[in-house]
Amino acid sequence: MIYFSTNKSSTPVSIKKATLEGLAPDGGLYVPSEIPVFSAPEMQLLEDGSFNNIAFAIARKFVCGEIPPDQLSDIIDSCYPFETPLVELEKGTFIEELFSGPTLAFKDYGARFLARLTGYFASEDRKLITVLVATSGDTGSAVAYGFQGIPNTRVVLLYPSGKVSRLQEQQLTTAGGNVQALEVQGDFDDCQRLVKQAFTDQELKERLTLTSANSINISRLIPQSFYYAWATLHLKAQYGLELPVFSVPSGNYGNLTAGVLARMMGFPIGHFIAASNANDSVTRYLDEGRFDPHPTIPTLSTAMDVGNPSNFARLRHFYGNDHHAMGKDITGIAISDDATVAAIRDIFRRYGYVIDPHTAVGFRALEEYRQASGSRSPGIVLSTAHPAKFLEVIEDALEKEIEIPERLSVVLEKKKQATMIGTDYRELADFLKHLDR
Repeated sequence: MIYFSTNKSSTPVSIKKATLEGLAPDGGLYVPSEIPVFSAPEMQLLEDGSFNNIAFAIARKFVCGEIPPDQLSDIIDSCYPFETPLVELEKGTFIEELFSGPTLAFKDYGARFLARLTGYFASEDRKLITVLVATSGDTGSAVAYGFQGIPNTRVVLLYPSGKVSRLQEQQLTTAGGNVQALEVQGDFDDCQRLVKQAFTDQELKERLTLTSANSINISRLIPQSFYYAWATLHLKAQYGLELPVFSVPSGNYGNLTAGVLARMMGFPIGHFIAASNANDSVTRYLDEGRFDPHPTIPTLSTAMDVGNPSNFARLRHFYGNDHHAMGKDITGIAISDDATVAAIRDIFRRYGYVIDPHTAVGFRALEEYRQASGSRSPGIVLSTAHPAKFLEVIEDALEKEIEIPERLSVVLEKKKQATMIGTDYRELADFLKHLDR
């Protein structure tokens, strides 16, 4: 398997080089030269498989011999020692809880896999890898914890000042060790722009071996397909239901793109809902056929506050830049803050179940999709974070206290450690150039 850039002007590379580069030299995102498809017999063998068995089967097709099978299996097992519950709220409506990992967010699935692949490849080359990450919250903490103790790596996290929850900020600024946090006086799009600029800075690249742990890195995107595959097969085995509609809370659109990848591999997915907040660039594209990103708008679902999502380039590539083809598989629905709060209250009232703002966006979008389309297909809402990570929003909405899991409460007692920088790229470049001094 080789990987080439969505901009199509860089030399195709191996999974190792794609992982360690993160972004292609021409500024594009790496995509596989072909999408491996599971045959009917292969799919049948996976139907009763564990999450890790399914993850291994997918990963093996993408690394294609660059990592021995036994070592790849060990990597998978070390990544996912936790469960991925599929909770039935009512007949045909499910929540896939993706917050059982160390940082209680779905980003653990991609970050842990990427960290171990990066460490494996870095040890082969005996070089120090600098991992550069822009985060709107959960990516930063997942990467910080995922790379903790991984040899030959160090991590620099950029996050927007005042635009992540307190718990998220504490997680990503207190990891310590080989992890450093930069608090950027701007929004997530500024953080993302700075990271992209670093990857095109030839002087900096001569000093440091840079890679990214954002979902622009193909080795963080691939493992996000694991939980789509697992959910579809588990839904059939346990409930006898097929071809679910996935409602995906969407910010940078890596999560949705991974779902499309799973569908292209042959996993039985019926349709996708791209659930956005007021940052609705892709929603408007799906409606109008024109991509016109607007400046970022702050909302209650902060991790989705992305005005110009990076992974949209991959999404368009997978659909051959065909707006109509994408629209057949994906429906875009934007949810307001008021509707988000109403969904948090409504779901607790109906089911006694507490959800975070991002999951509320996904749930409300599923309801609107069903009302508009008349769909009776089973629906799976991806729950991207534990509600305690957004304590203020949840407690205000429900007018009750929410219990904080111990692994979150302990970080509140730690001292925040972050360096403040502006949005001028020269500040980031100077910081990175002085890392070794």
